[in-house]
Amino acid sequence: MTQRKKLRLPLLVFLFTLFLLSFVQMKVENPMLLLERFIKGGGWVEIGIIGLYGGLVAYHMQFPQKVHKWRKYTWFAFSVVFFSQLLLGLSGFEKFLMTGKLHLPVPMMILGGPIYRGHPSVMTILFLSTVILSGPSWCSHLCYFGAIDSLAAGGKTKRTPMRNKWALKFTVLILVVASAIALRWMKVPVLTATLIAAGFGIIGLGIILFISRKEGRMVHCSAYCPIGTIVNLTRFINPFRMHIDDSSCTDCMVCTSHCKYDALNRSDIVNRKPGLTCTLCGDCVSSCHSNSIKYSFLKLSPEAARNLYLFLTISLHATTMALARM
Repeated sequence: MTQRKKLRLPLLVFLFTLFLLSFVQMKVENPMLLLERFIKGGGWVEIGIIGLYGGLVAYHMQFPQKVHKWRKYTWFAFSVVFFSQLLLGLSGFEKFLMTGKLHLPVPMMILGGPIYRGHPSVMTILFLSTVILSGPSWCSHLCYFGAIDSLAAGGKTKRTPMRNKWALKFTVLILVVASAIALRWMKVPVLTATLIAAGFGIIGLGIILFISRKEGRMVHCSAYCPIGTIVNLTRFINPFRMHIDDSSCTDCMVCTSHCKYDALNRSDIVNRKPGLTCTLCGDCVSSCHSNSIKYSFLKLSPEAARNLYLFLTISLHATTMALARM
């Protein structure tokens, strides 16, 4: 890869991130960028910093062998930024909080909160936008909770499929929707509803700390989180896909031990496509010795499809890092 080609993707991510955040800076009346809230014109400085950050991430992630490391740690950095601002806001520094009603930082609230309140939140809009633009990347680059699950699942991955995964996923999804509707219908006080949601989040943390860590895969994100289930079911509204080339795959099954989302089991390899819980994270690409695992997007070449996915996903990651606050 020539030096000029190496710089193409980072430059595009840098420029697109600048464009997105500049639009927010100029069009949104209430300052959305954090530095703008403290210093007049500081938002433009933040835009430049975030743009450079996006370009740096894109430069390294264009190399398949670096994807796992850079995705994991930049995703965790995203989570640290999100929760740090939340804690500072709750400590009395209100400028660190988004204007509007505070809700628990549990992914389930992106679904349950709007049903209970009767109107969407900023996080709901951000979530839906990412699914439309880059498919399931929310679950591998953007979810502030998922980054913790990713770190916990950093050990050796079990090759056996998760048992009763889809039964659990649909049970939790239906339970969350039904509970939110019931709480709204019965006019349950906000404090009580919040405590119930907190209990759901504590169970999720328990799954992350004990089960995901033991399994070496992201059990919370792949089997428990209702937002993850929605992503799995709605991912096909976006044209991005991952497929396994039938002419070159040797059925060695090496990739199965690199997937943290339980999407590359033996049956998936035989069918030549990852399972529905695939988030297109790309961790498996560098593990394939025959280069059989490829991205696709309509009629683009695999390389162009992967670069387009990285362009959109990293730009969204950087932009959301600047905007995602409670």
